[in-house]
Amino acid sequence: MAKVIKAHITGTVWKIEVKAGDAVEEGTVVAILESMKMEMPVESEDEGSVETIHVKEGQPVTEGDPIVTLG
Repeated sequence: MAKVIKAHITGTVWKIEVKAGDAVEEGTVVAILESMKMEMPVESEDEGSVETIHVKEGQPVTEGDPIVTLG
């Protein structure tokens, strides 16, 4: 079953830390968001492999936007 990792804050995607096919565990940082000059890691709450990356570096996101889907 697919699991979607979502942005927990509004900001800009500063860096994507995974690529399609990567295996991740609970707590793995999948992306880093920049908001108000602070870098905030987005961590996986589940384990799985990266199916889809929904964002690009430099893209603005709002809270709740999908970042990565795990399979």
